[in-house]
Amino acid sequence: MFNTDTTVLDTLQARARKLAVVETPVADEPTLELFYFELAQETYAVEARYVVEVLPLRQLTSLPNTPDFVLGIVGVRGHIVSVIDLRCFFDLPQQGLSDLNRIAILRDGRMEFALLTDRTVGTYSLPRQALQASQPHLNGIRREYLLGISDASWAVLDAGKLLSDSRLQVENHA
Repeated sequence: MFNTDTTVLDTLQARARKLAVVETPVADEPTLELFYFELAQETYAVEARYVVEVLPLRQLTSLPNTPDFVLGIVGVRGHIVSVIDLRCFFDLPQQGLSDLNRIAILRDGRMEFALLTDRTVGTYSLPRQALQASQPHLNGIRREYLLGISDASWAVLDAGKLLSDSRLQVENHA
């Protein structure tokens, strides 16, 4: 038969109440949807909301009298997009172009350009709080555009700052 001792029943009921409590989640923590890519054997990411499209690098036309970091222009469905090489802008090791190179077209309300990538990797959601402060190996200009470091040690770049930086805007002064 069953032991009907009140302390045992009280203990079992207390355990049942504790197990039945459903924890309410803390207010939705803001997350970042990141697009990440490789550049000079390092992994970088930008917020995916700025990435309009990712395409293979094809029919690149170089432009004379532009800064070194402007790789050239490409035609994308009838309009011209400049291609920025962050390897040059961030003073990273250079390597030639290959069939694996892709461009990620970034856009906000005012500016649009394509970033050259050595390889695109994909997208990833990350809680904003998970971003860590800068690491010592990121110095100089890369630190200036850094939003934070992900838990996987990706440098998350501030795409909004890149898009609004006047140094990345090429103007015709002719």
